[in-house]
Amino acid sequence: MFNMTRRMVLGSAAAAAAFGIAGRLEFAPAAHAETPVEPLVGFYKYKVGSLEVTAVYDGIWRKPHDPAFIKDVSVDDTKAALAKAGLTTDFMPIPLTVVVLQMNGRIIMMDAGSGVGQWQANATHLPANMKAAGIDYKAIDTIMISHFHPDHVWGLMEKGTNAPVFPNAELIVNATEYNWWTDPSRLAKLPEGRKPAGKRIAENFPKWKNWKPVEDGTEVAPGIRIMAAPGHTPGHSVYHVDAGSEQFLVSADTMYVPALLAPHPGWQGAYDQDGPMAIATRHKIIDQVIADNVRICGSHFPFPGTGSFVKDGNAYAFTPTQI
Repeated sequence: MFNMTRRMVLGSAAAAAAFGIAGRLEFAPAAHAETPVEPLVGFYKYKVGSLEVTAVYDGIWRKPHDPAFIKDVSVDDTKAALAKAGLTTDFMPIPLTVVVLQMNGRIIMMDAGSGVGQWQANATHLPANMKAAGIDYKAIDTIMISHFHPDHVWGLMEKGTNAPVFPNAELIVNATEYNWWTDPSRLAKLPEGRKPAGKRIAENFPKWKNWKPVEDGTEVAPGIRIMAAPGHTPGHSVYHVDAGSEQFLVSADTMYVPALLAPHPGWQGAYDQDGPMAIATRHKIIDQVIADNVRICGSHFPFPGTGSFVKDGNAYAFTPTQI
């Protein structure tokens, strides 16, 4: 039985202290021709047990290569990893997919995307693709947030006014994450590059009455449990879904850019707030996903944002699902 709280040596307390088409999924072989940068469809529906999953494409960050992106790793090494995975080496491709779950008559959005014109120039597609998938924003009753990075929460706010996009939806988040970012003393302690995001969060999120900060391990909806996965941020969390005959894990940024981090799980990303903790969390979660045969999705996996991991010595091999 998948139980992050029992198996992981890292918990939320330690983290706080440290800081569209429907169809059958097919797994492509690991070695293949270069994958197109942008998908041909804007959404994709698939089933996991009793759960209906809709993967909705928000867009992509065509990140220029930067030697600081992975600590102590050269750009040549990151390009080699991308090439081996069949991805472009012209830039660092970081796609963004938002997952919507339909379960027990509820429509649950996992993170809110980056917001049109609020993150990257090529990440503007979520509203149109949600509409194409037949998902009405007003019908979403719950949004489960993994962490407070802009590409996951700017979609909660209107550009310019910061008005809430989902004023009536329940917003669930790990209490450690909420408290860390909304702490009035936090802003002064943030690195300069993080201060604009920290300021926007601190000035707006506490005003909203629909936040529901919860503790690690809480069952946040029937069959859905939040699990602390710290390191990327202090309260970064994943969501485990018991879908009857199958299990599903919404892993958020635990393994972002799997082309790099699956074969090199010890690489430390620049956006991991606590690098060593993020590495330990990565190993714990992916090892458990493999051992328990859990279907996994990730925010920055190649669209439609799901795939399979297998052990490869002390590392992993990742095969993205292709449609």
